[in-house]
Amino acid sequence: MRIRHRGFEPVVDESAYVAPNATLVGQVRVGPRARVMYGAVLDAEDAAIEVGECSIICENAVLRGGVSLGDHVFVGPQATLLGCRVERCAYLATGVTLLQEAEIGAGAVVAIGAAVHARARLGREEFLAPHMVQVGERAYAPGDPGLPEAISQVGFAQVAFGVDAEWTDRIARYERIAEVRSAQFATHADDEILP
Repeated sequence: MRIRHRGFEPVVDESAYVAPNATLVGQVRVGPRARVMYGAVLDAEDAAIEVGECSIICENAVLRGGVSLGDHVFVGPQATLLGCRVERCAYLATGVTLLQEAEIGAGAVVAIGAAVHARARLGREEFLAPHMVQVGERAYAPGDPGLPEAISQVGFAQVAFGVDAEWTDRIARYERIAEVRSAQFATHADDEILP
Protein backbone atom coordinates (compact mmCIF):
# COMPACT_ATOMS: atom_id res chain seq x y z
CA MET A 1 0.00 0.00 0.00
CA ARG A 2 1.29 3.44 -0.88
CA ILE A 3 0.14 6.44 1.11
CA ARG A 4 0.49 10.18 0.46
CA HIS A 5 1.57 11.87 3.70
CA ARG A 6 2.30 15.59 4.22
CA GLY A 7 1.97 16.04 0.46
CA PHE A 8 4.63 13.46 -0.41
CA GLU A 9 4.09 10.22 -2.32
CA PRO A 10 6.37 7.19 -2.27
CA VAL A 11 8.50 6.69 -5.40
CA VAL A 12 9.44 3.14 -6.37
CA ASP A 13 11.88 2.33 -9.17
CA GLU A 14 10.25 0.18 -11.85
CA SER A 15 12.80 -2.60 -11.28
CA ALA A 16 12.11 -2.75 -7.52
CA TYR A 17 9.61 -5.07 -5.86
CA VAL A 18 7.28 -4.00 -3.07
CA ALA A 19 5.08 -6.75 -1.61
CA PRO A 20 1.34 -6.13 -1.84
CA ASN A 21 0.93 -5.82 1.94
CA ALA A 22 4.02 -3.69 2.56
CA THR A 23 3.20 -0.07 3.47
CA LEU A 24 5.11 2.96 2.14
CA VAL A 25 4.11 6.29 3.69
CA GLY A 26 5.20 9.74 2.56
CA GLN A 27 8.60 10.69 1.22
CA VAL A 28 9.93 7.18 0.58
CA ARG A 29 12.21 6.37 -2.36
CA VAL A 30 12.89 2.72 -3.22
CA GLY A 31 15.86 2.34 -5.55
CA PRO A 32 16.55 0.00 -8.47
CA ARG A 33 16.28 -3.76 -7.81
CA ALA A 34 15.45 -3.13 -4.14
CA ARG A 35 13.01 -5.50 -2.44
CA VAL A 36 10.50 -4.57 0.27
CA MET A 37 8.92 -7.77 1.52
CA TYR A 38 5.64 -8.74 3.16
CA GLY A 39 4.40 -6.69 6.08
CA ALA A 40 7.26 -4.19 6.04
CA VAL A 41 6.36 -0.60 6.98
CA LEU A 42 8.36 2.38 5.70
CA ASP A 43 6.90 5.56 7.25
CA ALA A 44 8.91 8.68 6.47
CA GLU A 45 6.86 10.86 8.85
CA ASP A 46 8.24 14.41 8.47
CA ALA A 47 11.57 13.26 6.98
CA ALA A 48 12.62 10.97 4.10
CA ILE A 49 13.46 7.30 3.68
CA GLU A 50 15.95 6.32 1.00
CA VAL A 51 16.41 2.66 0.06
CA GLY A 52 19.50 2.08 -2.07
CA GLU A 53 19.97 -0.13 -5.10
CA CYS A 54 19.54 -3.86 -4.50
CA SER A 55 18.81 -3.35 -0.81
CA ILE A 56 16.54 -5.91 0.83
CA ILE A 57 13.99 -5.13 3.55
CA CYS A 58 12.57 -8.37 4.92
CA GLU A 59 9.23 -9.28 6.41
CA ASN A 60 7.72 -7.09 9.13
CA ALA A 61 10.67 -4.69 9.33
CA VAL A 62 9.81 -1.11 10.36
CA LEU A 63 11.69 1.94 9.05
CA ARG A 64 10.46 5.22 10.51
CA GLY A 65 11.55 8.83 10.15
CA GLY A 66 14.71 9.83 8.34
CA VAL A 67 16.31 6.53 7.36
CA SER A 68 19.00 6.20 4.72
CA LEU A 69 20.06 2.79 3.42
CA GLY A 70 22.99 2.58 1.04
CA ASP A 71 23.20 0.08 -1.81
CA HIS A 72 23.14 -3.68 -1.12
CA VAL A 73 22.00 -3.37 2.51
CA PHE A 74 20.19 -6.33 4.05
CA VAL A 75 17.55 -5.58 6.70
CA GLY A 76 16.35 -8.76 8.38
CA PRO A 77 12.84 -9.71 9.43
CA GLN A 78 11.32 -7.76 12.33
CA ALA A 79 14.13 -5.21 12.40
CA THR A 80 13.37 -1.66 13.59
CA LEU A 81 15.27 1.30 12.12
CA LEU A 82 14.42 4.77 13.42
CA GLY A 83 16.04 7.91 11.99
CA CYS A 84 19.40 6.30 11.24
CA ARG A 85 21.95 5.91 8.44
CA VAL A 86 23.26 2.60 7.11
CA GLU A 87 26.11 2.57 4.61
CA ARG A 88 26.44 0.15 1.70
CA CYS A 89 26.74 -3.61 2.08
CA ALA A 90 25.81 -3.62 5.78
CA TYR A 91 23.96 -6.63 7.17
CA LEU A 92 21.26 -6.12 9.79
CA ALA A 93 20.02 -9.47 11.10
CA THR A 94 16.63 -10.54 12.40
CA GLY A 95 15.19 -8.42 15.18
CA VAL A 96 17.88 -5.74 15.31
CA THR A 97 17.12 -2.19 16.48
CA LEU A 98 18.83 0.99 15.29
CA LEU A 99 17.81 4.18 17.08
CA GLN A 100 17.86 7.84 16.06
CA GLU A 101 21.12 9.17 14.62
CA ALA A 102 22.81 5.76 14.79
CA GLU A 103 25.32 5.18 11.99
CA ILE A 104 26.32 1.82 10.58
CA GLY A 105 29.48 1.72 8.48
CA ALA A 106 29.93 -0.03 5.14
CA GLY A 107 30.09 -3.80 5.46
CA ALA A 108 29.24 -3.76 9.19
CA VAL A 109 27.13 -6.51 10.75
CA VAL A 110 24.54 -6.08 13.49
CA ALA A 111 23.78 -9.65 14.58
CA ILE A 112 20.48 -11.16 15.71
CA GLY A 113 18.64 -9.14 18.34
CA ALA A 114 21.40 -6.56 18.81
CA ALA A 115 20.74 -2.82 19.22
CA VAL A 116 22.63 0.29 18.22
CA HIS A 117 21.50 3.08 20.52
CA ALA A 118 20.89 6.70 19.57
CA ARG A 119 23.94 8.58 18.25
CA ALA A 120 26.09 5.42 18.39
CA ARG A 121 28.31 4.37 15.51
CA LEU A 122 29.38 0.95 14.35
CA GLY A 123 32.39 1.38 12.07
CA ARG A 124 33.23 -0.03 8.68
CA GLU A 125 33.14 -3.86 8.65
CA GLU A 126 32.67 -4.00 12.45
CA PHE A 127 30.63 -6.80 14.00
CA LEU A 128 28.12 -6.33 16.83
CA ALA A 129 27.48 -9.74 18.39
CA PRO A 130 23.98 -11.15 19.00
CA HIS A 131 21.91 -9.35 21.65
CA MET A 132 24.63 -6.76 22.41
CA VAL A 133 23.85 -3.05 22.78
CA GLN A 134 26.15 -0.49 21.16
CA VAL A 135 26.17 2.77 23.12
CA GLY A 136 28.61 5.35 21.82
CA GLU A 137 31.78 3.51 20.92
CA ARG A 138 31.25 0.57 23.29
CA ALA A 139 29.24 -2.65 23.10
CA TYR A 140 27.49 -3.86 26.26
CA ALA A 141 26.13 -7.30 27.04
CA PRO A 142 22.57 -7.56 28.33
CA GLY A 143 22.65 -7.19 32.10
CA ASP A 144 25.97 -5.34 32.14
CA PRO A 145 25.74 -3.10 35.23
CA GLY A 146 27.24 -0.19 33.26
CA LEU A 147 24.55 -0.26 30.56
CA PRO A 148 21.87 1.85 32.31
CA GLU A 149 24.38 4.61 33.10
CA ALA A 150 25.71 4.58 29.53
CA ILE A 151 22.18 4.87 28.14
CA SER A 152 21.36 7.68 30.57
CA GLN A 153 24.22 9.70 29.07
CA VAL A 154 22.87 9.43 25.50
CA GLY A 155 20.03 11.91 26.00
CA PHE A 156 17.63 9.66 24.11
CA ALA A 157 14.45 11.60 24.90
CA GLN A 158 16.04 14.75 23.50
CA VAL A 159 17.47 13.21 20.34
CA ALA A 160 14.43 11.09 19.54
CA PHE A 161 11.57 13.35 20.63
CA GLY A 162 12.99 16.78 21.48
CA VAL A 163 12.03 16.23 25.11
CA ASP A 164 14.27 17.52 27.89
CA ALA A 165 13.65 15.54 31.04
CA GLU A 166 15.73 14.08 33.81
CA TRP A 167 16.69 10.45 33.35
CA THR A 168 15.35 9.67 36.82
CA ASP A 169 11.95 11.31 36.22
CA ARG A 170 10.57 8.57 34.02
CA ILE A 171 6.89 9.39 34.44
CA ALA A 172 7.31 13.01 33.34
CA ARG A 173 9.63 11.99 30.50
CA TYR A 174 7.29 9.33 29.15
CA GLU A 175 4.28 11.61 29.50
CA ARG A 176 6.00 14.24 27.33
CA ILE A 177 7.18 11.62 24.83
CA ALA A 178 3.61 10.30 24.47
CA GLU A 179 2.36 13.87 23.87
CA VAL A 180 4.99 14.41 21.15
CA ARG A 181 4.22 11.10 19.46
CA SER A 182 0.48 11.69 19.67
CA ALA A 183 0.87 15.03 17.85
CA GLN A 184 3.16 13.47 15.23
CA PHE A 185 0.84 10.54 14.58
CA ALA A 186 -2.18 12.87 14.40
CA THR A 187 -0.82 14.14 11.07
CA HIS A 188 -1.73 10.76 9.57
CA ALA A 189 -5.43 11.70 9.78
CA ASP A 190 -4.99 13.51 6.45
CA ASP A 191 -3.18 10.66 4.70
CA GLU A 192 -4.45 9.48 1.33
CA ILE A 193 -4.19 5.89 0.13
CA LEU A 194 -2.94 5.91 -3.45
CA PRO A 195 -4.27 3.64 -6.19
